[in-house]
Amino acid sequence: MSDSGREEVQIDVLLDRQRPVPTGGLVVVFREGAGATAQIGALEAGGLRATSLSVIADLTDFMSAEREVCAVLTDLGVAFVPDCAPGRAEELMGMLGRQEAIADTRPEFYLFATAPFQDTAERTWGLAATGAFESRFTGEGIKLAVLDTGLDLQHPDYSGRNVISRSFVPDEAVDDLQGHGTHCAGTAAGRSADPAALRYGVAPQADLYIGKVLNNRGAGRERDILAGMAWAVAEGCAVLSLSLGAAVRRGETFNTLYEREAQAALNAGSLIVAAAGNESSREAGYIAPVGSPANAPSILAVAAVDQALEVAEFSSGGINGDGGEVDLAAPGVGVFSSLPLPREYGSLRGTSMACPHVAGCAALWAQSDPALRGRALWDRLLSTAAPLSASERDVGRGLVQAPA
Repeated sequence: MSDSGREEVQIDVLLDRQRPVPTGGLVVVFREGAGATAQIGALEAGGLRATSLSVIADLTDFMSAEREVCAVLTDLGVAFVPDCAPGRAEELMGMLGRQEAIADTRPEFYLFATAPFQDTAERTWGLAATGAFESRFTGEGIKLAVLDTGLDLQHPDYSGRNVISRSFVPDEAVDDLQGHGTHCAGTAAGRSADPAALRYGVAPQADLYIGKVLNNRGAGRERDILAGMAWAVAEGCAVLSLSLGAAVRRGETFNTLYEREAQAALNAGSLIVAAAGNESSREAGYIAPVGSPANAPSILAVAAVDQALEVAEFSSGGINGDGGEVDLAAPGVGVFSSLPLPREYGSLRGTSMACPHVAGCAALWAQSDPALRGRALWDRLLSTAAPLSASERDVGRGLVQAPA
């Protein structure tokens, strides 16, 4: 398939998840200049009964009481046809379309109070937006490393799982007292101990490798982070998720230490995914550069979008070149996941939350094809991303997508 054809498919898939839900009724729009008599006559010529309403507030009460009568808002030049069977709706649209006074006839749709994507009782909005919830892949057999503040090993969602863990922070155990790592691990590969509970993990059956590289205050030394990266690669992890970083200045280049480590990882078949950073203040007109280590050319940088698929206000952008570009975007606002006890669950925001969405999707792709490792996995993630309305500077190739 050509790039343009693949892009059209991805747009269609994304739109399908946001497609309006029909109410069963019809909306009729009359031509400019068509008076009340012409409006009523056009509907009656189509075999419908109609009544003119002058007050919009009366519309709901009228259509609740008069289910077989069309409500015509003559001042607006709009009419609502009551609910009808699918076959009847198509027939009516054809008949009404032939009336001179009618400009357009279409199905009526439900609108919703919130943004296109939202959590449901079954899954988080991030799993819906990325397609992970609909994917037949679960990450089974794939080693996925989350390098962060550790994991709450007492959390019921992880107590029965085979979690491989190691702390690289001196004098601190792997157990997560800060919360950031447990949340990121949950988004990447968490699964609820209750099968009927909401699903929040992108790759819930991946083999979870936890490297504690940030201390209980959420800070980590470069030596510990690099050691954690090397450990995960040596363990054969196909994907490394790094929701950590440091701000950089405009024009500042990448850190050679991370680039060398990332190149070695790609050569070994491991893909490193990192958060782009949260230093922007877009409402104030300031866009910060992608931070380190995400700005290394061989590390995939992830920006954040909200439930409306708009760039998150805080998300850093591709201001610097030479690796400082954004590669992909993922859900990073109102992200529900696991948290250390006693909180157990909660929602956070940040490119830190977007990063594990991409890492989880990478694990699903890695499961779908053993050849998708290292650079090949990187290329597949970019080639299957769903284009967004924002610029490539802010969202890279678009919204990460899971394999169908």
